[in-house]
Amino acid sequence: MIALAFNFNVLTRDLSLYLENQVKVGLFGSGVGLSLILGFSAAYACYYLISVAKKPQLIAGGKKFFQFLKEQCPVVSETYYPTFWCWESRVQTLLRPFVTAKPVVCYRNELIKAADGGQISLDWFDNNDSTTHPDPAIRPTVLLLPGLTGTSRESYILHMVQQSRELGYRCVVFNNRGVSGERLLTPRTYCAANTEDLEAVIAYIQSTHAAAPLMAAGVSMGGMMLANYLGQKGRDTCLRGVVVFSAGWDVFECTASLEKPLDRFLFNSYLTSCLQASVDRHRPVLEKSFDIDHIMKAKTVRQFDERFTSIMFGYPSNEDYYRDASPIHKLKSVQVPMLCLNAADDVFSPNHAFPVEVVKQNPHVALLITDHGGHIGFLEGVWPWRNTYMDRVFRQFTKAIMEQGSQLRVP
Repeated sequence: MIALAFNFNVLTRDLSLYLENQVKVGLFGSGVGLSLILGFSAAYACYYLISVAKKPQLIAGGKKFFQFLKEQCPVVSETYYPTFWCWESRVQTLLRPFVTAKPVVCYRNELIKAADGGQISLDWFDNNDSTTHPDPAIRPTVLLLPGLTGTSRESYILHMVQQSRELGYRCVVFNNRGVSGERLLTPRTYCAANTEDLEAVIAYIQSTHAAAPLMAAGVSMGGMMLANYLGQKGRDTCLRGVVVFSAGWDVFECTASLEKPLDRFLFNSYLTSCLQASVDRHRPVLEKSFDIDHIMKAKTVRQFDERFTSIMFGYPSNEDYYRDASPIHKLKSVQVPMLCLNAADDVFSPNHAFPVEVVKQNPHVALLITDHGGHIGFLEGVWPWRNTYMDRVFRQFTKAIMEQGSQLRVP
């Protein structure tokens, strides 16, 4: 906080000198405007330091995991300073794709067959130039799962690939069926509750890189899928650890939040149109099993799920699907180290639905909650171009699991 206060003092001093010069050349004509601006700047700086910039809350069910995070991931104990000009939840959520850089990543695409005859698109970043892990046979591998309509080209995925590249690790992005340009071969896409494709991908990675340690990171719906997978598998998984960002823990509460007037206008309608565009793109194979015209009339994500997703995966009702898709019901069965980062102001995942009590009962799970950050936002710095708080959490936790994770293993 001392460092940030110093930066604000420097900023205020420089602004004062600039405005004083402008007064001299007649821009303001008097010192009243300068005094008002300086007074507002000082008041805003005080408000920001007192009410906005805060340390995150770390909740863990076990002392061992809690201490591991404190020692190996110092970011969990550091004050999070959101970008001072856009710390509000919706602004962070909307601006992140536009203000953060997109690192250049050259992927190697691979299509693998699914049990039902469909195909799954994997984008590999092999990192063959790695100096810390030059042997590809044992080079650590990080599996990345994008959000609801995301692909390997999302800025948050590219940032995680960049962080992994610097650590010397290999990455593979699991693109959900039909979203990354590949053809849909069967009338089936994806959902947060069904983990069959994820299981197939993990088994495939393990078979091709059997000696390489493997962990995973999931964002939004990708994080929900990972959490549901771990809840189903228990200890029966080769994943050494998992980190989850901005997951929706209770789908009923998530959809209710997104159906509030402002959030419906800003986010819900856009997400619905993206989902519908994907369905329309694969109309020739899907129209044999679904009423596409009815699906295209959906106005919200809930209506889309009622007309398409829940039917596709054989649920008696959309309520049954939402209950099964909610990771909060499966967290108690997770038996590998899992760190979950959520912002308390995330409109996609409201904080009253965070699984705080469930996490307290599971020694393998930790929940890191920031006051601000929005949904996959977590912007920080004056101009949040390169890295975000989320990137730092990913880097430190990934490195800790790959290099020090043996401390957490149960005999």
